[in-house]
Amino acid sequence: MDEALEVVDVVADSGFEGLIAWALRIAGLLAILAGLGLWLGTEMGLLVIPALLILGGLVLLVAPSVLLALAEFA
Repeated sequence: MDEALEVVDVVADSGFEGLIAWALRIAGLLAILAGLGLWLGTEMGLLVIPALLILGGLVLLVAPSVLLALAEFA
């Protein structure tokens, strides 16, 4: 966790935190859409790969906000 906060601190100091946060959010949204597409496009139940894509996409949507908030407090 300390390494992630150090990386976020370096990014925040460089001034690109907004650009990187939005890039991660777009990647998360694409992962969610890909997971939903795989899940709804197959005739089987909830598969492992679509579930992992959806959960990973949710993490990518939330992680930039949480990490930047933690870096401001640290």
